[in-house]
Amino acid sequence: MAINWKKILLLLGFLAAIVGIGYLLYFLFFRPSLPPVGTNANTNAQPGVLPGTGLNANIPVAVNGGLLPPGAEVQIPTAPVAVSPTTPIASPIAAGGLTQTTALTNVGAYGATLSGDGKSMLYYDRNSGLFYRIDSAGNLTPLTDRIFYQVEKITWAPNKEQAVLEYPDGANIVYNFATDKQVTVPSHWKDFDFAPNSTQLVLKSMGQTRENRWLAVSNADGSGAKKIELLGEKDATVYPSWSPNDQIIAMYTEDKDLDQQNLFFVGLNQENFKLAIIEGRGFEPQWSPEGDKLLYSTYSSDNGYRPSLSIMSAQGDSIGQNRRSLKLDTWAEKCNFFDNDTVYCAVPQSLEEGAGIYKDQMDSAPTDIYKIDLQTGFKSKVATPDGNHNIQNLTVSSDGRYLYFVDKNDGRLFKINLR
Repeated sequence: MAINWKKILLLLGFLAAIVGIGYLLYFLFFRPSLPPVGTNANTNAQPGVLPGTGLNANIPVAVNGGLLPPGAEVQIPTAPVAVSPTTPIASPIAAGGLTQTTALTNVGAYGATLSGDGKSMLYYDRNSGLFYRIDSAGNLTPLTDRIFYQVEKITWAPNKEQAVLEYPDGANIVYNFATDKQVTVPSHWKDFDFAPNSTQLVLKSMGQTRENRWLAVSNADGSGAKKIELLGEKDATVYPSWSPNDQIIAMYTEDKDLDQQNLFFVGLNQENFKLAIIEGRGFEPQWSPEGDKLLYSTYSSDNGYRPSLSIMSAQGDSIGQNRRSLKLDTWAEKCNFFDNDTVYCAVPQSLEEGAGIYKDQMDSAPTDIYKIDLQTGFKSKVATPDGNHNIQNLTVSSDGRYLYFVDKNDGRLFKINLR
């Protein structure tokens, strides 16, 4: 049988045409597009099929070339944590820095002073009208059950058993807490100070005319009044202050020049004491326990009219000698003697120019506490009481263990531990 080559060739041609047409359709419509050369386009391979070389098929690539040492862990970056400044921790015992304070009262402690036992404090509570004794643990004991309303000023005797109480209407009484007795003294008397033995008073007797204004002394009960020096118009520059050695009962100042004053001392028997020269104005004095030194503050143009502390000898022939500045800007009333050669002072952390002149308005800054050795002149910061206190009535216990103070802002009584 002869082979029909013509039919075979037609069949093969037909099959070839079908294959060509199929390939053309695949090429035009079904072939996957390839990324341009040099791009990092992702190629999602079919399941179970690895991508070709040089293609990034969703494989993580390490920035360091993917090379990690054996056992290394990959650290995931986290947001930086904000660190707050370290808060100073207050020390329980004074060591020159921030020091813990303990509030002993919840009310104002007016006229606070160290009691006769040298450990506890005495004060007047204006809300209740009572006088109290309070110890270092905050335990309260009324000095008397008698109520005193609206006492304006308190002057304690050295023995702390009696005090002069002055009232807003001008009435004055001397009350003895040991005997529970009181006496009324003239209403035109003012600026009292007790003698060292607590049995006499020095005062100003302010009559209506200048001829009837005297520096005077009396017994503690107001009897036996005696004129010492005529005041005239010098009330503002006379300072009743009985020295602990019983030699001087008052001081007064007179202008010497623009920035200096003469300081005169008055004795009980018209003694002729030497005068001393002091720098500045605004004289505030405080006697040392033995009465041989005078701590005082003044202000002048040299320090921007800020109060500045000085010390000098103030006994007999040595009056006015050894005068020197202590290089601390504060008022003498913010200081307290621990012994005859050691004094503690509350020193404002900042004082604006003119603070000595405008004390009532400008004594508002928080205070640090300094200790001064009067023999060497060395001073050191003892504490910054915790709480930004403006300190007044600074008092040191007789054993040197506690330091008491009143905060000028709220009047409360506080304590810090010195040891």
